[in-house]
Amino acid sequence: MAKVAKVAKPTLQERSIRWLYGTACGRVCLKALVRPGISKAVGAFLSTPLSKPLIRSFVRNNGIDLGEYEGAPYRSFNDFFSRRVRDGSRPVDGSPDTLVSPADSLLTVLPITAEGRFAIKNTTYTVAELLDDAALATRYTGGFAFVFRLTVTDYHRYCFPADGRVLAGARIPGELHTVSPIPGADIPVYHRNTREYVLLDTARFGTLVCMEVGAMLVGRIVNEPVSGPVAKGQEKGHFAFGGSTVVVLAEPGRVTVLPELLMGDEVPVRYGQAVARGMAEN
Repeated sequence: MAKVAKVAKPTLQERSIRWLYGTACGRVCLKALVRPGISKAVGAFLSTPLSKPLIRSFVRNNGIDLGEYEGAPYRSFNDFFSRRVRDGSRPVDGSPDTLVSPADSLLTVLPITAEGRFAIKNTTYTVAELLDDAALATRYTGGFAFVFRLTVTDYHRYCFPADGRVLAGARIPGELHTVSPIPGADIPVYHRNTREYVLLDTARFGTLVCMEVGAMLVGRIVNEPVSGPVAKGQEKGHFAFGGSTVVVLAEPGRVTVLPELLMGDEVPVRYGQAVARGMAEN
């Protein structure tokens, strides 16, 4: 008799998300939780010494190996959450022709259509709405959107994906929905959530958009005050508590995506791992 495969039980986080987005009572609570003020208040508490008792249970429940990180003992939960890895734990691909992952994450690579659209799960997005800039969005029609979704157990520092020069950027205020897949929901979180981006002018990949998207209970996107030349793998910033997302947009004809990343599903990647190669400019 064939064995029946065991179905993994939903985590507490998954059950909470389903309740918030899938029930009437949950949606009432959701209206308050997605407001930036609530996330900032939670973030403020998680930055105090009073939050230190949360660290032990979080590490245990999520199976986190603290051996590859530095900084203990931590001053607060957010101090722990934004912890740094030890030297050598996140090697950055050294080839000058590679575009690298800015973070430990689940990566989806999506082609941007001639209409400037790309789809994540059941939700369709436009680059114009993502950037809140229709003129800038036209530069990325026919290119690629690299969507790096960080879970709460990932390393929450992120880097520049290529050598280049930082140009102007923008901050777009918004709500703070979860960025985890939501069963049965059709909410354009990457249009509605708070986000920040800079343009990165590169020799091999054209001008990249490097964007961070806030998520539920992420009180802060903390970017370093960087301008001018930057190096691939150089730290760009970090997220405070919560799952979050980094989005990189590439212009058409400038990158060749590694074939194994073009399946349309989320693929685990690491900070500094090659995800695409540059193409010669026409």
